[in-house]
Amino acid sequence: MSASEKLAEGTLLSHLLELRERLMRMVIAVVVVFVPCAYYSNQIFEHLAKPLSKQLPAGSSLIATNVMSTFTTPLKLSFMVAAFIAMPYLLAQLWGFIAPGLYRHEKRFAVPLLVSSIVLFYVGVAFAYFVVFPMAFHFFVMTTPKGVQMMTDINEYMDFALTMFLGFGAAFEVPVAVMLLVLTGLVSIEKLVEVRGYVVIGIFVVAAMLTPPDALSQVMMALPMWVLYEGGIIFSRILVRNREKDRAAREAAEKAAEEADNNGDA
Repeated sequence: MSASEKLAEGTLLSHLLELRERLMRMVIAVVVVFVPCAYYSNQIFEHLAKPLSKQLPAGSSLIATNVMSTFTTPLKLSFMVAAFIAMPYLLAQLWGFIAPGLYRHEKRFAVPLLVSSIVLFYVGVAFAYFVVFPMAFHFFVMTTPKGVQMMTDINEYMDFALTMFLGFGAAFEVPVAVMLLVLTGLVSIEKLVEVRGYVVIGIFVVAAMLTPPDALSQVMMALPMWVLYEGGIIFSRILVRNREKDRAAREAAEKAAEEADNNGDA
């Protein structure tokens, strides 16, 4: 085996060891956060169920159709909450593994985008819980047929809520996706503006796929996505303008240094 092959093998092994170490840290972090969440699992589920419980008519409540659901459902929810709380640390570990392979100018753009993606995901989840859930559940209760009593299973409700959280969290990542497309040169700002109409149609299609089959929930997801898409275009213009200014300043500095060297040689 040549020296270069041995070096490559050693580098790969060191990367795998570092990846294993970071994965272990991520697992430990989730477990540490999970322990107190599991202790308060019933209280956590009560908070999750509040938007629906407040809209249910008198005499109705959530039910458990499986004998183990009263234990397993809050416990599964506690694990998801633990991962949700530990998300910044988990992403920081991933960033620590990826960052050494990036160039300096890539790191300068990557860090703000990483932080923005975390914040926007949390904002999307909060928007679903505080804005969408009350309106959607009120609509569902009001449209319940006469003679039907609405009694939702706790496991189905948890799955529905988590799906909505992930959907709205991902939907609020639109500005980050737009800026990444522009900064990597895959799509120009002019093209994003040109295809705006098709994007709006696509947004409503995606919203229809991620939300329950009612117009209210679809609109509540589609409108913020549309606004965030426009915001992504605006921020992309600012980033591109700043990058062009930095490039022009760097080129001017290099040109001045070259002229100074030529004058010195003369």
